[in-house]
Amino acid sequence: MKVIWNYDAAPGLEQRLKELAAEGLDVQVCPESDDGRLFQLLPDADVLWHCLRPVDAAVLDAAPRLRLVQKIGVGVNTIDLQQAGARGVAVCNMPGSNSRAVAELTLGLMLAVLRQLPRFDGDLRAGRGWNWNPERMDQLGEIAGRQIGLVGFGEVPRLLAPVLHAMGARVVYTAPTPRDSDCAQYAPLEQLLAESDIVSLHVPLTDVTRKLLDQRRIGAMKPGAILVNTARGALVDENALLAALRSGHLGGAGLDVFATEPMSRSHPLLKRHDVVLTPHVAWLTEQTLQRSLAVAAENCRRLVAGEPLLHRVGPDQDQNLHMSTTRIRSTP
Repeated sequence: MKVIWNYDAAPGLEQRLKELAAEGLDVQVCPESDDGRLFQLLPDADVLWHCLRPVDAAVLDAAPRLRLVQKIGVGVNTIDLQQAGARGVAVCNMPGSNSRAVAELTLGLMLAVLRQLPRFDGDLRAGRGWNWNPERMDQLGEIAGRQIGLVGFGEVPRLLAPVLHAMGARVVYTAPTPRDSDCAQYAPLEQLLAESDIVSLHVPLTDVTRKLLDQRRIGAMKPGAILVNTARGALVDENALLAALRSGHLGGAGLDVFATEPMSRSHPLLKRHDVVLTPHVAWLTEQTLQRSLAVAAENCRRLVAGEPLLHRVGPDQDQNLHMSTTRIRSTP
């Protein structure tokens, strides 16, 4: 079976991919930036292991043998489910495969913003480590004693909530359906935004949640609050976020995802000291890749054997996500 790994691969991962030949998988590595190689490989591909580069009609048309698009991760907004369904191409994802990695980086971004870690690192490397402006002392803070609002309460925030609680935070969340939790309390979205010192986003991107945090909702956030986003960039109106940071209404942001990826080198977020940025790598750890390859290889085996695939999603997935997030969006 011919498989395309459509992402970069470090030497260790590339060796692991080669070893999958023992399981009947001929895995070809194709970086996301190399569309030329991708379209050379697609005509012979049976399976596409997809990370972030969009799978659209052009990709599907170039792959007449394609039987499966396997998302390495959870969000399927980068896959045209309708076009895949029309061509009889199965689409699967991997719920939970990267949840721990995303939860840990989310916490890392919260701490990095609160303690201004990138600025102190840069100061020290530039020889200013012990000569920084003392006015910054008023801007440094801790997790303990703060209210942290989790927008969504799926696997990532449910892993994060007990850690934040143990660190001394009051944790609240909003979700379509309240869930039992010993360490987090349910709150409507508008209340969560108005009262939380840190707001962290954990919902899928759909037509309903696009720009969930628009100018009005960002304006309704608690003065001095910090926004963290490790979900999808388009959940946030970036212009409204920038305006809130410039005015001082928000105290900072930690962002792993952006409305357009890769982001432009001239993007104004890159110039702000109150924003900590990472390039959509919250999911990316050695452990995540190990879990992901196990699921991906198993689904290839099932495809050959004619068995039901793990975590298959259909063309109606967008509608299902729409229904599951409507309550978050429409909270009065």
